[in-house]
Amino acid sequence: MSVKNRKFRGVLLLAVMALVLSVLAGCGGNNNASSGEAPAPSAGSSAAPEASTAPAELVPVKLQLKWVPQAQFAGYYVALSKGYYKDEGLDVQILPGGPDIVPEQQVAGGSADIGVDWVASLLTSQEQEMPLVQIAQIFQKSGLVLVSKKSANINTPADLKGKRVGNWMGGNEFELLALFDKYKLDSGKDIKFTKQGFTMDQFLGGELDAASAMTYNEYQVVLESGVKPEELNVIDMNDEGVAMLEDNLFANKGWLEANKETAAKFVRASLKGWKDAIADPAAAVDIVMEQAEAGSTTKEHQLKMMEEVAKLIQPEGFDIAKLGYTDEAAFKQTADIALKFGVIKKEANLSEAYTNEIMDMASK
Repeated sequence: MSVKNRKFRGVLLLAVMALVLSVLAGCGGNNNASSGEAPAPSAGSSAAPEASTAPAELVPVKLQLKWVPQAQFAGYYVALSKGYYKDEGLDVQILPGGPDIVPEQQVAGGSADIGVDWVASLLTSQEQEMPLVQIAQIFQKSGLVLVSKKSANINTPADLKGKRVGNWMGGNEFELLALFDKYKLDSGKDIKFTKQGFTMDQFLGGELDAASAMTYNEYQVVLESGVKPEELNVIDMNDEGVAMLEDNLFANKGWLEANKETAAKFVRASLKGWKDAIADPAAAVDIVMEQAEAGSTTKEHQLKMMEEVAKLIQPEGFDIAKLGYTDEAAFKQTADIALKFGVIKKEANLSEAYTNEIMDMASK
């Protein structure tokens, strides 16, 4: 045989061997250790594919606030900024409120999953058969006070007789009505009960003898105007026993039934944000200021707001471990006042108005 033929046969033999090895590799056993890949299951195989290493998709949750971004809602912004929601597997979007936004309507209609508002507003919406339920109580005390200059001689609520008293109305007046009732004052006869604007101009200008103010907002505006605390008298709704619960968290019943774990994760992350905000108000305000409309407020005002909000969330002597839980007695007092003064027409069903189930889940 010639050298040329021997070379040709050698090449042919190598080609045949390569082909055989290729076929064996393709239809042989499932030993893929050398490739590092798992074998693909054959059609009809019951073997489950290997778990994906890709990150789980975050669950979207929309939170509807009662008002515009400010320290009143700092805990939620802190939780978002620090990644607490993401740590719980949630993609939270915080929707700002405003004068034309009713959180209960937004949640009932599905535009948001969870809302923030005062309990009296929630009770009204529940009576209107909106499918809503409270899942957490954030503010443990009322922030509403009546403020007057000492020159007006309003030293006790009884001294309000014959005075010009202001309130924003629209659902914010019921604690005052309860106060008047306690002291046997007729708001239509004994008092000149006046609609108050959202600034303190009427009070500072002398048009009102006593004005409604939130401890964390309007009261601070008065002080920032140059009026000293010692020049003022303050009537606190908590001290008078007519306080109504304010900022809470509520959800659509249908959404909640299908998303209890998601709700618990949201509450747990939110409370973590609130605890951080209370521990470090300045850092919390830095986060809030990133969300506030430019020129709408100052860092100094927001810092004072945060400090005062902290006193409502964690009052003196309050066990922080109970943060978020709804106290039955406080809720009932709010509901009783709401019933007495026509906020609601029939007695609230407390077993359906709120639940601590989500808080129990969040605490685990």
